[in-house]
Order: sequence, then C-alpha cells, then structure tokens
Amino acid sequence: MPSHHPSEEMLMDYAAGSLAEAPALLVATHLALCPECRHRVSAFEALGGVLLEELSPAPLGAEALDAVLARLDDPAALEPPPRTPRATVTAAPATPPRPAPLLPEPLRSYAGGDPDTIAWRRVIGGIEEHVLPVARTDFKACLYRIAPGVVVPRHTHGRSEMLLVLEGAVRDRGMRFGRGDVSFADGGIDHSPAAEPERPCICLAVLDGPLRLTGPIGRWLNRFVKL
Repeated sequence: MPSHHPSEEMLMDYAAGSLAEAPALLVATHLALCPECRHRVSAFEALGGVLLEELSPAPLGAEALDAVLARLDDPAALEPPPRTPRATVTAAPATPPRPAPLLPEPLRSYAGGDPDTIAWRRVIGGIEEHVLPVARTDFKACLYRIAPGVVVPRHTHGRSEMLLVLEGAVRDRGMRFGRGDVSFADGGIDHSPAAEPERPCICLAVLDGPLRLTGPIGRWLNRFVKL
C-alpha cells in the first residue's frame, strides 16, 4: 500500500477530467496501485454527478444552433480532444491472479511494452530515460531507470516535478518512496534522491520545467546533461 499520494486537489481535478494529459497519466498509474486513492476518486466522481443532476438547465440563446452549425464547417472542430488517461479497473478473476505487471495500464500502452523491451537512452552514469508520447509540449513525461545505489546529482527544478515509483525504492529528503508512492518537488527544493542498493529503481516522472544541477560541478554539467 503506497504511503505517499497525490494531493486532494489533484485527485479532484483528475475526477473532473481537468488535469493535463501527463499529470493525468501519473495519477491514473498511481490509482492502479492504490486502492485508497481509487476510493477517493470514485467518491469525487459520484459527488460531481450529484451536483450536475441538481443544476437547473440553462436556456439556449437563439444563436446557439447557428454557432454549432458554423463549427461543423471547421475541420479543427472535428479533431478529437487530447486523451485523458484513466485508470483501468478489472473484475476480480475467477482463477488465481497472475502477478501484476510492472507497468500497469494506461502507462504500459504509453511506454509500448515492458521495461525490458522499451528503448532506453543513457542520460548520465547509472541513469537512463525513456520519453513518453504526450500531446502537450509544456510537460515532459518519461520513465527513469536508476541503477542500484546510484545517487541522482543534486538539483533543483525550473518549476515542478512529480515522481511515481514503479519498481525498487528511492530515498529523498529523509523519506522512502516505494512502489506506488508519489514524490513532489519544485524550485524551492534542492535535493539528491538515491536509489536503494538492492535493485534498480524505475520511476515515472512528469516535469513542467527543466531540472537544474546545482553546485560548482553541477552548474558546469548543465551545459551537457539534460535531465
């Protein structure tokens, strides 16, 4: 059972469908691993449904039909909106369950397979990444694979970073983050997470700004290393 969760506001935004694709992917993946947050999101969705039922219908103006018909002539209006990842819920199996996949849906579809089969790019010694295809360019979503015992160079953030652990564990700011746990960091945090030595750590990271390495050597490496 995860110990570190997305904020209540983030879960409410997810239930309302107002999260951008990349953070919604992280929340959906967390929900696949966290019964507690699945229950909260279900409660928010039920509350939203009740509120919608209690709203009085608003009258449409005479120009509403003309506006809709005019949009039908616009090709851009026919394009589907960006997908909002949703957690996959399956019925209880009648036979003994198989071990849960390391990458639950919808993350598995974004990655295109298991960590052993996807293409990893070396970032720096002991750290690899696999960038995920998300529509909005103001967010970066990627998988990081950190070798056992490797310490991520000390850094801060241009804006924010959300990290979801999928395998192994990472220690950061005196806390331990294991499978299903979510970590948040922003420009006010200067930190150096470390993978535990027993096995590799695989994480899903969502960033809306670049990482900046700190310290004399880190500032020099910023010219060459893009995390």
